[in-house]
Amino acid sequence: MGRTRIMSPARVHRTLRRFAYEIIEQNRGAGSVELFGIQKSGVPLAHAVAAEIGAIEDTTLTAHELDVTPFRDDRPDLSPPAPPPHDVDVTDRDVILIDDVVFTGRTARAALDAVLQYGRPRSIQLVVLIDRGHREYPIQPDCTGHRLQTKQEEQVVVQGDEEFAVYIEGEGAPSEAPQSSSLDES
Repeated sequence: MGRTRIMSPARVHRTLRRFAYEIIEQNRGAGSVELFGIQKSGVPLAHAVAAEIGAIEDTTLTAHELDVTPFRDDRPDLSPPAPPPHDVDVTDRDVILIDDVVFTGRTARAALDAVLQYGRPRSIQLVVLIDRGHREYPIQPDCTGHRLQTKQEEQVVVQGDEEFAVYIEGEGAPSEAPQSSSLDES
């Protein structure tokens, strides 16, 4: 199985900083923003974006964890959702959902249902590091780090908790070479 680096830690860091600026611009500041990282992989990215927004706006912004598992429509065997794990009220707030990869759109659709348990937000925006296509639902991210056409059998892996890097793995992916690719340099 081959593995190719798509985004270096430096490039991911620049992308997360860009996300912070775009979120601030689209919402006229961070005063009305509630960040939710979609468990598991979106949570550390949400914390990183919260830190970037905090540094830019000189404020403290909390990134909440959002468990979408009970809201998935492709898992009918799951029990109904439990009460929300934290007391966040998103009524009339701008909710930012952050995840590592959008693929079929099913996780993002479940996240929409999951966030509504916290109230009726003014808006919900989706921010993803990688958009790999293959949508099954009409879901499009508001901010995307990198659009990447993949094969169904390939996997996009975001590694790291503080410094992130993005790889593509699969039978068709070339093995990682020691030199950086042109995709990785920008």
